[in-house]
Amino acid sequence: MVFAGLDIGSQSTCAIIVDEKEIIASVLIASGVNPKKIGEEALGLALGKAHLSRSDVQYFITTGYGRYQVESDEQISEITCQARGVQAFFPKARMILDIGGQDSKIILLNKNGRVIDFMMNDKCAAGTGRFLELMAQVLNIQLEDYGTLVNQSKEFIELSHTCAIFAESELISLIAQGKKKEDLARAVCQSVVKRVLNLAGKMNITYPLVFTGGVAKNQGIITIL
Repeated sequence: MVFAGLDIGSQSTCAIIVDEKEIIASVLIASGVNPKKIGEEALGLALGKAHLSRSDVQYFITTGYGRYQVESDEQISEITCQARGVQAFFPKARMILDIGGQDSKIILLNKNGRVIDFMMNDKCAAGTGRFLELMAQVLNIQLEDYGTLVNQSKEFIELSHTCAIFAESELISLIAQGKKKEDLARAVCQSVVKRVLNLAGKMNITYPLVFTGGVAKNQGIITIL
């Protein structure tokens, strides 16, 4: 039996094809401004990689911010989908730390991988992938540069503002003061980590903990964590 899953997020869209319990194809592309078009494109690319057509799919689930934009058999919240996915790969996990492009989430799981509780920061860009992007523009670096720069940092600098707008102004001021790029890159990553850990602390950090979302690939954040 062939299943298809489509996650239309704020920054990226992922499609996956599963034959029973085996992943046979997956695709990750930028979301853009038309979630329906991007979702259909991602699904088509994944099906192409699996050498299948839409008619071969017995059940199709969509999730993410754009889950209602593409016709599917079922639309499920990203909270539930993350819990199911993490439980499948890491059955002993008890907490999920998810940092995406638009929000950050803390999800608490029971021993069966079911969601007990969750908290979300979706009111401000601070503590999200978008914050890292904005600060990278100010620093004139690429997202993938954070990891290298954080490891090169020698001076501890802490951003006093958690608001993305004020943090940007503060960063510009620090650049004008001659602060080194690597130290400022570390300060940005520390700001993100501090915000999400404060969120996690409200629920009592529980291990084993799994880190998900696009920001989970950011080596600068991983180093700070």
